[in-house]
Amino acid sequence: MKKVLFLLITVCCSLLLSAQKTDKKLQRKIEELIKGFNGDIGVYVKNLKNGKIVAINADTVFPTASMVKVPILVGVMDKINRGELSYHQPLTYKDSLLYAGVDILGSYKEGEKINLSKVMMLMLTTSDNTASLWLQSLAGTGTRINELLDSIGFTVTRVNSRTPGREAIRNIYGWGQTSPREMATLMEKIVNGEVINKERSAQMLRLLGRNYWDEVSISQIPAGVFVASKNGAVNESRSEVLFVNGDDARYIFCICTKNNKDQSWQPTNEALVLTRKLSKMLWEEFE
Repeated sequence: MKKVLFLLITVCCSLLLSAQKTDKKLQRKIEELIKGFNGDIGVYVKNLKNGKIVAINADTVFPTASMVKVPILVGVMDKINRGELSYHQPLTYKDSLLYAGVDILGSYKEGEKINLSKVMMLMLTTSDNTASLWLQSLAGTGTRINELLDSIGFTVTRVNSRTPGREAIRNIYGWGQTSPREMATLMEKIVNGEVINKERSAQMLRLLGRNYWDEVSISQIPAGVFVASKNGAVNESRSEVLFVNGDDARYIFCICTKNNKDQSWQPTNEALVLTRKLSKMLWEEFE
């Protein structure tokens, strides 16, 4: 009986604590903002100054698209930390690495040299897919990256593409999958120096602070503010994760969408417009 009572008290305290941490006013504002979106949407926000959160469909699984490059980065950094790769290690490009598209690395010729650090920069800054798939292989493939994610507590964030045993789920989510809460939490762990170690987390944060694709969420934040981010976009899914570090505003948010009706590639795309509005709202709320 005492054990049952103890468990009930524990559950009640946990629920109360969870309720206290929710920013109810901001939650209502965001719910109003996203109402009527033509697709599925999830949002997770955490104010790092007071720990309060907003979670809307935050544990729903969404495609990562290019946000999967954050877990790939973790995998490469783990190899560097183990001494199996070195940060500025020279690599040799091969034509067989090409992923057709408009990537910078894909313009290299067979046998040209490039440092590992520059390949990581291309993966994160310009979202170069040829660079990303090369790094996924160097990290030990999606299998090894998924093992790392599991070891630090992530249960749904996974690499699917070119990962044995995940072919069926790749047909649903594409290259990778995550939830708004998990992707935001991964960013928070990097910010706090908790992924691999403080040195590697700091390197990852600097790399994530050089995003070429800065016309959506980042465009709503003053240029003098440090932002680490990664976008993801395919026809039916647009998503983004950000860490914003201003004088008075310090927060992380992730917005994920899928099954989007508007699959256009113009700045007026419904999901992109909504993401800009959310980013603006959060900056004005926290600054």
